[in-house]
Amino acid sequence: MSIHLTRDLDTLHKNLLFMCAMVEEMIHKAVDGLAKPDVVFARELAKQDEEIDRWDVQIEEECLKILALHQPVAIDLRRIAAVMKITGELERVADLGVHIAERACGLTPGVEINVLDKLKEMAKMALEMLHGAIDAYVALDSEKARNVCARDDAVDALNREIIEELVQTMQRSPDLVETSMHLFSASRHIERVADHATNIAEDVVYLVEGEIIRHRSTM
Repeated sequence: MSIHLTRDLDTLHKNLLFMCAMVEEMIHKAVDGLAKPDVVFARELAKQDEEIDRWDVQIEEECLKILALHQPVAIDLRRIAAVMKITGELERVADLGVHIAERACGLTPGVEINVLDKLKEMAKMALEMLHGAIDAYVALDSEKARNVCARDDAVDALNREIIEELVQTMQRSPDLVETSMHLFSASRHIERVADHATNIAEDVVYLVEGEIIRHRSTM
């Protein structure tokens, strides 16, 4: 590997990690916002999302530049392909952060619904998956990546549990239908964060092993 390729890959690596840190922070803030709806806060997150969009474009341009200038092969080529896919997943996670904040704005102030703690628990699990997927990328550890994929079922199960509780709440208390629907959407958005984390982990397996494991029932 040439010195110039090594330098460019290192820069790419640092930029990806910086983008990931911004996205994780966004999701943390968005979930915290469910407890204290704030329209101004949601607008601030939307501005952060625009910055993440710019990073997505910048990193893709860096990847294309490396492909054109260095014509990498083997694992270096897979790394470029993986980074391009990972940044796309991160950009979509950031979008979900904005959506969660928007759902929070629709909640009725002072109204408490029991699923909020479970939503936070699910968000914690999803963020741990996202962090684990990026750690697997940094360590080039496909086993760690596969472990992240295996955790997606637990998030799905908790999402189903939350939705069931919300349906029961709407049946018992028609006045809470609107609030419950916002939380329903927030739960689905958080569940999608875990899906994107799983996709990143699958990209890491491809990077390390050269094996595509998407759409497989067992890994």
